Amino acid sequence: MLSKNKIKYIRSLEMKKFRNESGCFLAEGNKLVKDILPFFECELLVAKPSWMAQQGDIRAGELIAAEGDDIEKTSLLKTPQDVIAVFRQPNYPFDKEELTQNLSLVLDGIQDPGNMGTIIRLADWFGIRNVICSLDTVDIFNPKTVQATMGAIARVKVFYTHLPELLNDFINVPVYGTFLEGKNIYEEALTANGLIVMGNEGKGISRSVAKYISRKLYIPNYPLGTETTESLNVAVAAAITCSEFRRRLN
Repeated sequence: MLSKNKIKYIRSLEMKKFRNESGCFLAEGNKLVKDILPFFECELLVAKPSWMAQQGDIRAGELIAAEGDDIEKTSLLKTPQDVIAVFRQPNYPFDKEELTQNLSLVLDGIQDPGNMGTIIRLADWFGIRNVICSLDTVDIFNPKTVQATMGAIARVKVFYTHLPELLNDFINVPVYGTFLEGKNIYEEALTANGLIVMGNEGKGISRSVAKYISRKLYIPNYPLGTETTESLNVAVAAAITCSEFRRRLN
């Protein structure tokens, strides 16, 4: 049976304070939970008996069968599904050598959970395994962010750090960023390794981070020079940029 205390605990994970205290995060939905179950330690799983019966052996510290009313009381979604799970937050080792030899994303002040989740999803799509975030970037374990990753959170390692300090240690690695005064991304030489910096939705890349960017890029509109919208959504810009980098490798 799903107790009031369990419901209170699960719902508390909407807040970063309680996620940090417990070291856990929340995932909801039939496909999302199924996709990430093999990758993270599951502390608690609450689901309809019909969902459990379809999964076979479920590895979880505690399994609770619940009916729709209880799940609806517990869920943070507007349209609750059949399963809610609490997972332990992973603790990945920071491998500087891996970052030096591969392409990685750096997120500077991303605030929208949907944008954050979408960027993690596209990183997964383009085979980018490391995403480094500024300390003021939205929490990867925010339930809305987890939902938006569509399971990519299981395959992409996300780190939080003071970016200027990090970038200062990568002075011999190409550091890319998108700017209105940058050079046309389709005409510039791009490398198979390096750091791609994406900035805040409204302010762009911060000054403290911009000074470490060695290669400024620009995504041109079409036809070039025509009057158009002021800027691209950061997740869209990240998708275009990552796509062009990967296209060059073929």
